[in-house]
Amino acid sequence: MKISHPATSISPFKFLRCCECGQPLPESYEPPSDEDWTTGICGCFSDLESCATGFLCPCVLFGRNVETLRDDIPWANACVCHGMCIEGGLALAAATVLFHGIDPKTSFLICEGLFFAWWMCGIYTGLLRQSLQKKYHLKNAPCDPCLVHCCLHWCALCQEHREMKNHLSENASTAMTIVNPPPVQEMNPGENKEPVPSESASVKDESPSLGIQPL
Repeated sequence: MKISHPATSISPFKFLRCCECGQPLPESYEPPSDEDWTTGICGCFSDLESCATGFLCPCVLFGRNVETLRDDIPWANACVCHGMCIEGGLALAAATVLFHGIDPKTSFLICEGLFFAWWMCGIYTGLLRQSLQKKYHLKNAPCDPCLVHCCLHWCALCQEHREMKNHLSENASTAMTIVNPPPVQEMNPGENKEPVPSESASVKDESPSLGIQPL
């Protein structure tokens, strides 16, 4: 009985291995997210530059965070997207209140703009925080990433900027051990060389002298 097998291309498998015991790990394995954040969610004043940028221009700080975390996305694209979605919704609600006031006719438009900004703030920027936590194995602190941005958006942006800044500084300050080879010793031709006694001469010196003695 002949069994036919379909032609399949076999590619070499790459297994993840444990750093401590060397055992292979399954493909679905993910390292536990148990690392603490280097700074707290309310530690904005520990870095005044990011604090000022996040308070005055949060879209710029968000663009810098995205560019640091993702090499394929320039900071300008993320900045414009943040400005259109979040700052745009807030500006729409503020302009409606300023020019038309708050009445039953405009209240729906105001609430729609605020809800859109709040929803995009939680979903769009929460995905970046989730990617950051996955990269550095960070905990969900103080709560879920999307919920953090919904409630403390500006503080979360500053915390993420400080976290990436601290990790980059730690990688740059890692000491590298450089072993220098020993210096090459060269012999000058003008140096006096002491003659090395030959083996035959030493054997002659050590052998006892034999002489003819009269009987």
